[in-house]
Amino acid sequence: MDSDTHVSVLQAEAVQALNIESSGKYVDATYGRGGHSGKIINQLGEAGRLLAIDRDPEAIADAERRFERDQRFSIVSANFADIDHVIEQHGWVEQVDGLLLDLGVSSPQLDVAQRGFGFSRDGMLDMRMDPSSGVSAAEWLADVREEDLVYVLKTYGEERYARRIAAAIVTARDSAPITRTLQLAEIVKAAHPRWERHHHPATRSFQAIRIQVNGELDAIHDVLAKATSVLKKGGRLVVISFHSLEDRIVKRALRPAPPPADLPRHLPLPETTPHPWKAVSKAIKASDAELARNPRARSAVMRVAERVI
Repeated sequence: MDSDTHVSVLQAEAVQALNIESSGKYVDATYGRGGHSGKIINQLGEAGRLLAIDRDPEAIADAERRFERDQRFSIVSANFADIDHVIEQHGWVEQVDGLLLDLGVSSPQLDVAQRGFGFSRDGMLDMRMDPSSGVSAAEWLADVREEDLVYVLKTYGEERYARRIAAAIVTARDSAPITRTLQLAEIVKAAHPRWERHHHPATRSFQAIRIQVNGELDAIHDVLAKATSVLKKGGRLVVISFHSLEDRIVKRALRPAPPPADLPRHLPLPETTPHPWKAVSKAIKASDAELARNPRARSAVMRVAERVI
């Protein structure tokens, strides 16, 4: 997909939530195809700076082509879980005015069959956001223990029939290696006893395997834990999630921890570390107009917080 035609989900809302100052420093930690980055750059003056991060070589190439002459922009090839190191190398520790995270897989990744993220067309079963590192989905499926596969499908895909699907995958791989997306989709489809309307039976399994292969949930935990070392006081954190697992992690990170459930009523609350975040708004979802243009936006949830300490 061409970056000039790709429109990021909740693009206008996310950029508005960053509360951009023309001379500020901003980080787009999930460049994708630059939808958000392009909008941010348009609001920066000569002194403003935008640092983008992505681990997809195609995203890096797109950014270098699109912004090669813009001195306000730079991009780093990295996992956003390592944002603390990236920011330290740039000398921006606790200086960033706004940090944007657009989680999950991008539309360009889904739409290229050979990346292996989807099953609308046949392609190699890869699923890596950075194809140059780690093991592919095919390699992982070739060696994973059945019980571990059950755990991944149930935990990361919230797949009700995880055990049945895992058994079918293990049986199939004993006959022939599972190396193609449609091959895996057909195995899951045949094993799934109940198909939901407008929902391919392999959707949850593909999501689960992708999350496992890329270590996505661990990376989200890491970047949120490090966000306060990136943002200055008063800086904005904007996070767009696309499924309940991601959003649950974000909600827990941004809200204060509840008091101990077993604390007697007559005792004072124990002292706790002050919470660094203040919610700026309620959760924001795509408008009807955006959903009409892009059905993939239906699951998107955006949360905005400000660093207060």
